[in-house]
Amino acid sequence: MLDWTALHVSDPKAQRFSDWYFSSTECCHSYSVSSSEHPPVELGQKSSNTLQCLCRTSPLWSIAKTHLSPPPSYSPSSSATEPFLDEKVLKTLDDAIDDASGDLRKLSLAIHDHPEMKWEEVYAHDTLTDFMQSQGFKVTRHYLGIPTAWRAEYSFGSTPRRVAGVNAEMDALPNGHSCGHNLIAAGGVGIALALKTALEKHKIDGKVVLLGTPAEEGGGGKIELLKKGAYDDMDACVMMHPMPGPDKSGNLGSSTAIQAIQVVYTGQSAHAAAAPWEGTNALDAAFVAYSAISALRQQTPPTHRVHGIVSGQDWAPNVIPDCAKLSYIVRAPSVEELDVFVEKVVNCLKAGALATSCKMELEYDTGYSELRQNAALGDSFISVMDHRYGFTVVDQDTPASTDFGNVTYKLPSLHPGFSIPTVHNGGNHTPEFAEAAATLEAHQAMLTTTKGLSAVALKFLADDKFAKEVQDTFDSRTRD
Repeated sequence: MLDWTALHVSDPKAQRFSDWYFSSTECCHSYSVSSSEHPPVELGQKSSNTLQCLCRTSPLWSIAKTHLSPPPSYSPSSSATEPFLDEKVLKTLDDAIDDASGDLRKLSLAIHDHPEMKWEEVYAHDTLTDFMQSQGFKVTRHYLGIPTAWRAEYSFGSTPRRVAGVNAEMDALPNGHSCGHNLIAAGGVGIALALKTALEKHKIDGKVVLLGTPAEEGGGGKIELLKKGAYDDMDACVMMHPMPGPDKSGNLGSSTAIQAIQVVYTGQSAHAAAAPWEGTNALDAAFVAYSAISALRQQTPPTHRVHGIVSGQDWAPNVIPDCAKLSYIVRAPSVEELDVFVEKVVNCLKAGALATSCKMELEYDTGYSELRQNAALGDSFISVMDHRYGFTVVDQDTPASTDFGNVTYKLPSLHPGFSIPTVHNGGNHTPEFAEAAATLEAHQAMLTTTKGLSAVALKFLADDKFAKEVQDTFDSRTRD
């Protein structure tokens, strides 16, 4: 569900954070670069003195026409600048993931070629659990009574000091795996395999739990798992997500909090010509509310989003509609801001019923919280991705949303995005991105991100000082 866009306007050999400019965009704009210090644009190039945006999901409001500032990046903590892990241990992780590459590729393509919607991930459930069991993990199918959820765990040592959790998403959208969850599933498996190998080879006490999490796309699968206690024994949790962008780039920004709302207006049908005054028009109620929300947008901050559709059944132009439905999604940068914005949207929905004398029924789907990336985990991820794999990772928030945000409120967590090559206007949730998610280049980017997250997770299991810093960072953020 997440989508990021990147603009690269610097020397291709450079690896500094300031070389990358991230923004979400909706339509293509060209911006003149007046400074002679800027080199020719390499992506979306029109001329040597023009910067062209790469279009994705929201208006380009954060970048000025005549000046570009680098995005914010993490300020390294002490853990990020200290020696990361012994080189032998890091090599063990890298080798384990390289050795598993063929199997991970097969799993990714198998899931990609069998797209399944939320709560229907039967093929993915069976394929992934069979594989994890064959690799020596203790597997629980249909975990906690959820038909397509599953758990695979491995423990080394009589009393593991800590538990590292990993998430594997599986669900697709109506246009296929256009959010790349096949890569997330394969990457989660890769992290678990690498950790198991390192724990065994280097005699490190610890436990890894891989959760198969269904229904991220609108179903809130992780939230159901949270309610049922699936994360209770974890001390930290990680996962990854593909995004469009330049080669060897990633993002550790937050997402938006989200609330989906449905309202059903009920009126009275009547003959639209013979006796319209006998009717109560539910469609009018929907359009009054729709117009009110459109007016609300003028006073809505650019960090907020509200978008929706009107639907009905058995409508005819000569019959006053007696039923109409509005489905809206409301987003804001934080849960606190979302609550305020939702109230304003609901007032617009109530206005439709009041203006037309229709009855209304409101229904709220499970809300998603914004991502609270753990800074200690994030610092270490940036460090290893930069120094070992040559990845540039920035901190740029996105207007998209994920149910992993709720997990980050429960325990220390990390959810980096990693870029895969796709075509212009081929970002997340497009058919083009579904095609990109099956490419070998996307697989290689996933493998590298898997290595980075494996290193961070193993450091958390093996390093008491780092683990305390991770927990202290979480506790401090929670108090705030």
